[in-house]
Amino acid sequence: MTIVYDLWFTREYDDREDTELHIGIYASRFEAEAAIEALKDKPGFRDYPEGFEAHEVVLGQTGWQYGFVTTIGAPPKDAAGEAFDLPAFD
Repeated sequence: MTIVYDLWFTREYDDREDTELHIGIYASRFEAEAAIEALKDKPGFRDYPEGFEAHEVVLGQTGWQYGFVTTIGAPPKDAAGEAFDLPAFD
């Protein structure tokens, strides 16, 4: 089992679409943290340094194995009336 680190930058806004940027996939947490250090003082990133998230991922593992369902309603971030996808369960 190989673990990699999937690095994202997300910034939520009240008055516009959120910013969601896929930064990269790294072989170690150290490499992901080094990427954050290299980016955190750059334009856009420096305004919201808490927006970085490194997710531990098992390489080669298939997600959403049971499909998904689309639901109308309030998604996790409470934006009422929007469609969003949830994992289906077998």
